[in-house]
Amino acid sequence: MTLSPRTTKPTALRLFATLLLLLAAGEGCRLDMHDAPKYEPLEQSDFFADRQASRPLVQGTVARGYLRQDKLLYTGKIDGDFAPLFPFPITEEILLRGQERYNIYCSPCHGRTGNGRGMIVQRGLKQPESYHSQRLLEMPPGYYYDVITNGFGVMYSYASRIKPEERWAIAAYIRALQYSQAAPLEDLPQEDRQRLRELQ
Repeated sequence: MTLSPRTTKPTALRLFATLLLLLAAGEGCRLDMHDAPKYEPLEQSDFFADRQASRPLVQGTVARGYLRQDKLLYTGKIDGDFAPLFPFPITEEILLRGQERYNIYCSPCHGRTGNGRGMIVQRGLKQPESYHSQRLLEMPPGYYYDVITNGFGVMYSYASRIKPEERWAIAAYIRALQYSQAAPLEDLPQEDRQRLRELQ
């Protein structure tokens, strides 16, 4: 059976009209979803008595990812004192991660060797204490974790930028920096000792 031009034309028009209708309906739904009523963070609200759209945490609950039972890992303290130990074994991989994070976040002020002569100090800003001063050599690792977490003096907190495990990695790297500046010659392998003698 062959269709005449008269029968195909209305069918094509109906199909085109249906397609247009579906597109218009789809666009309307999409726009409604984009413009759905919602509150932006910290926006004022007429609904709640305190007029704040952002709601406080429900008492007695812990937000997902914030159950911090390991006090040493998350505070750097044991019974309120700075921890003299690390919450996990320090490996070469952790030291290298600590070095990477230290070079990004700490070296601009503290310098690559921890001497307190970083680039911003060379440009006139206040010099931090050298990690090789007697006071800081005697500080336990938990102290460094606490300073990174809460800040100290003009240094602000890095808690929002550096994860807890990485703060410990930085503390371990600071210990390695301190050791590197005063390591006894006997602690070096024989070939390294020989190399040093040749340089002198």
